[in-house]
Amino acid sequence: MTADVRRGNRGPAASAGNRLAILAAARVVFATRGYHAPLSAVAKEAGVSQGVLYRHFPTRLALALAVFDEHWTEYERLAADPDPGAFVRLWSLVIERTINEAAFVEMVVDARRQAADYDGAERMRSLLGPSLARAQAAGLADAALTVDDVMLAQRMVYGIVVTAVDTTALRDQVRRALATARLLPPA
Repeated sequence: MTADVRRGNRGPAASAGNRLAILAAARVVFATRGYHAPLSAVAKEAGVSQGVLYRHFPTRLALALAVFDEHWTEYERLAADPDPGAFVRLWSLVIERTINEAAFVEMVVDARRQAADYDGAERMRSLLGPSLARAQAAGLADAALTVDDVMLAQRMVYGIVVTAVDTTALRDQVRRALATARLLPPA
């Protein structure tokens, strides 16, 4: 006689593990297939049903905000660093993530359209402002540079990323564009 080894429905006991699996899967799917990838791909990657996914994250935006929340935590940590070089590290990380994770920017755009209370731009401005001022005072950033200039440059980088036909030269194209705008982080 063989024992029935089917896994039973663990219900609420699996909730925390399912949430973590969904977040990990969404990071992979968003990075490889973009923000608008089918959520069924996220559920499949996580090993859960779509019902479980929607129970944790009722909308694509809710899922994306949870996935990218760790980015904000890291940005906040860097911005709080009193070292004048923190702005360069923060700016470099924002640019690196824009190149590697265009889905993050797509999520921000979607959030502005769907959630009237989304404060991503203001949140980023509040992080960049004091950090930029410290870098400027130390001579690490152009004194004429404004937070709006930095935000515009990030949008420019996103435009380069999403319109690139050949991604092999993408980093060089971004570097050239930022150098032209005098916003290239030091090497």
